[in-house]
Amino acid sequence: MSHVSADAPFVPLGIAVLTVSDTRGPDEDGSGDLLAGRLAEAGHALAERRIVPDDVYRIRAVISAWVVRDDIQAILVNGGTGFTARDTTPEALAPLFDKAIDGYGELFRRLSLDSIGTSTVQSRAVGGLIDRTLVFAMPGSPKACATAWDGILAPQLDARTRPCNFVAMVRPEAPRCASRQGQDTEVPA
Repeated sequence: MSHVSADAPFVPLGIAVLTVSDTRGPDEDGSGDLLAGRLAEAGHALAERRIVPDDVYRIRAVISAWVVRDDIQAILVNGGTGFTARDTTPEALAPLFDKAIDGYGELFRRLSLDSIGTSTVQSRAVGGLIDRTLVFAMPGSPKACATAWDGILAPQLDARTRPCNFVAMVRPEAPRCASRQGQDTEVPA
């Protein structure tokens, strides 16, 4: 079980939020609102927020532009992870990942099992690392976004979480996890 170390400093991240939707605009983006609010409450900076249609190439264009920015260390994508013909977020992201974070999707489905039952098998939540930028995609409902943020992302994007978190992978000045002491955090090309 993870815990928060009182000795480790909090390291704020620049986090972008991308809502994938063919129907939502800024006034109807409850999931984007939830994620932006939660990351700010945690002490992180909202680097940018956008809404794009569920289209592989539009999703990739935004993600590709964001991963090269120095002020963005993590990207939260909500929407487009279901099974309809228009749900293409996993297909857009997976080819861009240098490393997939398989445990993110597995844990998301485990947590959502408690609230939505076996319907969780239809979630295609995915995560990965793209050139030292963390990318996490989740379903587009506010409840699913809360599950992802509260149960997984908030602790994993906090440098104080022990024994391990993702912060040292994207912010080299952050304290390393106890299990990674003396190891290089560079991601092989």
